[in-house]
Amino acid sequence: MNRRKFLQQVTLWSAGMLMVPPVFDIGPKALGAASARPDIFVAKGKDIAAMVRQMVDAMGGMARFVNKGDTVVVKPNIGWDRNVDQGANTHPEVVTALAAQVLEAGAAKVQVFDRTCNEERRCYQNSGIKPALDAMDDRRVVCEYIDDRKFVPVKIKNGRSLTEWPFYRDALEADCYINVPVAKHHGSSGLTIGLKNAMGVIGGPRGRLHMDLAPRIADLNLVIQPDFTLVDATRILLRNGPSGGSLSDVKIMDTLIAGTDPVAVDAYATTLFNLSPEDVGSTVEGFERGLGQMDLSQCNIQVFDT
Repeated sequence: MNRRKFLQQVTLWSAGMLMVPPVFDIGPKALGAASARPDIFVAKGKDIAAMVRQMVDAMGGMARFVNKGDTVVVKPNIGWDRNVDQGANTHPEVVTALAAQVLEAGAAKVQVFDRTCNEERRCYQNSGIKPALDAMDDRRVVCEYIDDRKFVPVKIKNGRSLTEWPFYRDALEADCYINVPVAKHHGSSGLTIGLKNAMGVIGGPRGRLHMDLAPRIADLNLVIQPDFTLVDATRILLRNGPSGGSLSDVKIMDTLIAGTDPVAVDAYATTLFNLSPEDVGSTVEGFERGLGQMDLSQCNIQVFDT
C-alpha cells in the first residue's frame, strides 16, 4: 500500500463511504529506506529565527520539503498552561520562524495545532504561540483548536502494542508534516522529545497508553512520520515534567536540533540531559522498529554557532 491509497481510505471513511477503519501499512520513511548515517544539525545562539533558518538551510532548504500550493502542518507542543520561560511548550519564535519559511516556499496553508492537556484556549494563549502566529497577520497561517470530529480510527498493521487508534485527519493528510517538540523531562517516559510529540495528534483516552508507553509511542510513529523534526532546546525542563511550573527546573541551553531522522534527533537531544539514548525507552523502540538511528557514533553531527 502507498500513501495515496491510505489517504483515499481516510477520505472515504470520513465521508461515511468506508465501513471499516483505514489500514496503515506503509514502512518507515526514515532510516529503513534512507541513510545509514543520518545527519543531525545543531545550532547554538540567541537569535532563534536565524538559528531556524540555519537548520533548514543545512537540511537542503524548505523547498526540499514544501512545494507550492502545499498544506503544511507545523506541530509544536502547546499542551500546557505555561508561559515561555517555564519551558513546558515549544518556543513561539521557533514556530513563527518555521511558518514564515514554509510560506516563503510557496505553501498555500500552514496549520498549527495540538491536543492540549490543560484547557486549550489558555494553553494556546499563555504559551505565546497563538498570539505570535496571529501577529504574523497572514490568512494562510491557521492556529486552530482540535476538532474532535476530525479524528479517524486507523488500523496499524505493524503495530506491536497498538493495532488501532484514532489520529487527527489534518495530520494524516498534510502534504508536509514538521514536528517541532520541546525537549523536557517527563515523569512517565523519562524524557519527551520528538517521538512522543505524536501524542498531540491522536484522540482517544491517551492515559491508557502510559501502561505500555514506549512501544506504543513507537507504534504511533509508524503512522505519524514527519518530514523533519526540529527540537526546541532553547530552554529545557530538567525536573517535574511534562508540565513543570518552577523556573528553577528550567535550564537555558540556547540550542536547536534538527534532522530528517526522528530517532537520531531524539537521541542527540537526550545527551543535553546527561543521559544516553539507551536510557529512553521510546528511542530504543523507535530504533528497533526501523524508524531511525540511535547510535550517535553512526550519525553525521554538525554544530553551528549563530
